[in-house]
Amino acid sequence: MIWHNVGVLYSRIAFSVSYGSVYSESSQFTFSISVFNLSKNFIVGSVFFRNKYDVFDVFGTYKRLYRNNFIGSRTITFDRNKLKIIINNLLSKFFQFSIWFNSFKLIKIRSISNNKNMQNRCYKGFNIKPENDFLKSRKPVLVNNDCHVILAAPTKGTEGYFYKNSGADEMLFIHEGKGVLKTVYGELPFSYGDYLIVPRGTIYQISFETENNRLLIVEAFSPFRYPKRYCNHAGQLLEHSPFCERDIREPQNLTTHDEKGDFLVYIKRDNLLYPYHYQYHPFDAVGWDGCHYPFAFSIHDFEPITGRVHLPPPIHQTFEAHNLVICSFVPRKYDYHPLAIPAPYHHSNVDSDEVLYYVDGDFMSRKHVEKGMITVHPIGIPHGPHPGAVERSIGKEATQELAVMVDTFKSLWICEDALPIEDANYYKSWMD
Repeated sequence: MIWHNVGVLYSRIAFSVSYGSVYSESSQFTFSISVFNLSKNFIVGSVFFRNKYDVFDVFGTYKRLYRNNFIGSRTITFDRNKLKIIINNLLSKFFQFSIWFNSFKLIKIRSISNNKNMQNRCYKGFNIKPENDFLKSRKPVLVNNDCHVILAAPTKGTEGYFYKNSGADEMLFIHEGKGVLKTVYGELPFSYGDYLIVPRGTIYQISFETENNRLLIVEAFSPFRYPKRYCNHAGQLLEHSPFCERDIREPQNLTTHDEKGDFLVYIKRDNLLYPYHYQYHPFDAVGWDGCHYPFAFSIHDFEPITGRVHLPPPIHQTFEAHNLVICSFVPRKYDYHPLAIPAPYHHSNVDSDEVLYYVDGDFMSRKHVEKGMITVHPIGIPHGPHPGAVERSIGKEATQELAVMVDTFKSLWICEDALPIEDANYYKSWMD
């Protein structure tokens, strides 16, 4: 069921017609008339809008009717993720559902090989073979009921179609490549080191400048948020946060596509892709406001927190979702106490599986590190620096390492796509 509101301005009262439509062979419609008082102003360019409902005054002429599309995660009372988009056309006028079985062949999700892992493992992510399509390139390697960890090496973007993940928020980390993420909110240019946070329900297209692209993708079945300890009660980042609002890049260059045609949108839900055909271009917004929108943040803008003695991994935390956190390991000064030993201590994870994705630079605690390598250290097994790493770290002043860590508070399952890229001898790397 999708609900829309259509409104017409009359003096200071908005008359709103709400209708819901069930997209099936026998569509059903219900109608209701409501009256709302006008309050909040909303301005986009030279077009003036009032209220959160459907009131649109275009230069005082009322020649064009626009629609207010409300999007909210969890519930409509969840203020932090409310969004209003002002859209040209009623997209529900025409939806054509494509043949079901054609969509199932595009992706394999959660093809589990091992759901009882109790071994430290390593995967060479750059051994994932490139694919000439963005969706086909996405290879899940580690999954559970809270998230999917995916590797992708697309040589092309979403050419000829749009994509929407209706079941998960997405974090796309750009390891290699440069391009533009296009959405109904505008464009987000991206390059090496960028996190792209895409809330569920966002229709987007992605394009790349070259064929050499490597992505780490995390699908979370709950919203990505800033760490709570870095935010005040209103959600603003505090002074001790390792990044601030100025580092967040919002969509720019909103272009309204007032076009009619046949627009293919692949919608992901419950690990399947459903092909829908829209009669109107999905990017036909003339404006938007709210908090539920995609944004970009560069790992290079993460300001590391350091100390006289070794500080635990939470200092690297960048985002969080239900039962998982994402951390950024960036170039930084080592511990500077006169007797400090920079190498981290050995430890056992009693609450989380630890996934480390190596991006660039030298790693003091590991040997034989490669770009794109992923290590998995599961709950209940100790791990730490490789033999000789502690001794080598003494006297070192800084590191140039760059990595992304994903800690999940439920065990991860190993997918079939991970098997061909595994370093089967990794668990022996702690032997002298």
